[in-house]
Amino acid sequence: MTRSQPRRARGTVGHAYSALNLRLALAAFGLVTMTVFAVWAFRVHVAWLGVLCALFAVVAVVDLVVVQRRRVARRREEPGAHHSLFE
Repeated sequence: MTRSQPRRARGTVGHAYSALNLRLALAAFGLVTMTVFAVWAFRVHVAWLGVLCALFAVVAVVDLVVVQRRRVARRREEPGAHHSLFE
């Protein structure tokens, strides 16, 4: 079972907590950007760059799935709470 961060916990230098909503937005941006670059690279016959961008797009998809699961866990633990982009 995926757990969110503890309630009222603040990140520190030694134990940081992720801003899930911001991380979700950045992962979505990375997915779109890397997909566009991969398609472009394959069209101009630069296969190594296309493969690299496609790999980064896959990493972005994995991050999207992980972040979304953690957001669902947080929503389940804190029903009715609304979080800003940076929480």
